[in-house]
Amino acid sequence: MDLRLTHRVNFFLSWQHRSRQSSIKQSVQLRAKKFKLMGRNSDKGAISSKHHSLLLEMIANQIGCNVDDICDFELQACDTQPSVIAGAAKEFIFSGRLDNLCSSFCSLKALIDATSSESELEDESGVRMVALFDHEEVGSDSAQGAGSPVMLDALSRITSAFNPDSKLLPKAVQRSYLVSADMAHALHPNYMDKHEENHQPKLHGGLVIKHNANQRYATNAVTSFLFREIATKHNLPTQDFVVRNDMGCGSTIGPILASGVGIRTVDVGAPQLSMHSIREMCAVDDVKYSYEHFKAFFQEFSHLDAKITVDI
Repeated sequence: MDLRLTHRVNFFLSWQHRSRQSSIKQSVQLRAKKFKLMGRNSDKGAISSKHHSLLLEMIANQIGCNVDDICDFELQACDTQPSVIAGAAKEFIFSGRLDNLCSSFCSLKALIDATSSESELEDESGVRMVALFDHEEVGSDSAQGAGSPVMLDALSRITSAFNPDSKLLPKAVQRSYLVSADMAHALHPNYMDKHEENHQPKLHGGLVIKHNANQRYATNAVTSFLFREIATKHNLPTQDFVVRNDMGCGSTIGPILASGVGIRTVDVGAPQLSMHSIREMCAVDDVKYSYEHFKAFFQEFSHLDAKITVDI
């Protein structure tokens, strides 16, 4: 799994197009005549008053333009070191953005491997899919986030491909099941008091099933049972997490999609340390457990769900 990060720079240059050999770092460059077109002269010192001259020179050299051509920019500085497997027994992964590239990688690989042959889908009565969203860390309220109509639109288009009957979508939603996979906070040895005594997710302990009475997580008794039952059948470890009742609780896109679409949801995640740091840490075993659990879910959920009776 290569989670190598590179610098990403978005530049706002001027309006005149300048043709040159493009690369990933510069897809389009626009040269300056913006202020002439607007009937006024440009202030060449404006950009220098906002940003350090050395930074401007570095950026100009990188993309091949003059400092005066840059009107403004958005710069994101990222860790460029490659991800590594380390530890005394090579038991840990150190990388940027494990939250949530780890869950994304495991779920996508599980989907591919669970649908790699026609025989995998011979007895499948549902549709297997993975949905990856942007902007989860800043609220999900964007055109690409979980708060947008993207999920419901996708389900609508999929069901319409099978049958144009408008009543099919709500029936499909009621029968569907969502695994909201987002990394979980593992027990930190220096801050053990931050976790309840019986709810301390540990590295190498398998996927964490998250519960919250205030609906910060969308897990309930039915959805957690289904997910845990698949783990039991395949001898995969799971853990449970409930936040201390005197502390705030994070959230995921699980409640957003559960309330916006009406789909049964379980919130889970692999345990990790240093979440949101430039260099995060998780266990090799938990990546393996996540992949195997997700793959087993894709392969067996439809059969298991058909056997479950819920008394409400």
